[in-house]
Amino acid sequence: MAKYTGPACRLCRREGEKLFLKGERCFTAKCAFDRRGYAPGQHGRAFVGRSDRVSDYGRQLRAKQKARRVYGVYERQFRRYYGKALRIRGLTGLNLLQTLEMRLDNVIFRMGYAVNRAEARLMVTHGHFMVNDRRTDIPSLVLKPGDKITVREGSRDTVFFTQLPDFAEKRTIPVWMERDVKTLSGRVLRSPERAEIDGNLNEQLIVEYYSR
Repeated sequence: MAKYTGPACRLCRREGEKLFLKGERCFTAKCAFDRRGYAPGQHGRAFVGRSDRVSDYGRQLRAKQKARRVYGVYERQFRRYYGKALRIRGLTGLNLLQTLEMRLDNVIFRMGYAVNRAEARLMVTHGHFMVNDRRTDIPSLVLKPGDKITVREGSRDTVFFTQLPDFAEKRTIPVWMERDVKTLSGRVLRSPERAEIDGNLNEQLIVEYYSR
């Protein structure tokens, strides 16, 4: 699948709910979903209130697309994550969501070091973060319990990272990780449980979609 370069708010409108892809903007009056809360396109208004006509396949597809867009993952990569989750002992849907949550870009976002996952992905790509004292530029790196994330020493003096502690302190973090704002570091303590992952994601429908 080609890279999506269109407006992020258009994705929220297509899914029929806020996906909070633009960080703080989603909580302001500038949010496009608040102003136009219907599907994009010429016939978007015509489908308002017709969710009862959606087929089982349609619901499964929308659940899969929503999860992909929340985490910023392309179709081929998402399918690969599903295949990996299928081979792990336990519930396939939970394994899939845990894998997505443990991605490096998502962990940085959860720690409050980025306003959204897109910004976290960009900073990782530019090499600003280290994992277990080794510089990495792979946003899709799946972390393990015990892995430590730190801001690279050469990046700490930039304007963005000198102001980051004030921003990060205002953000709460999940209980499955720890964070030290003063040293701009953090650690993954364990894998998240289902109750600690976005409740608006329906992993069962995603499993049904790929099980067709």
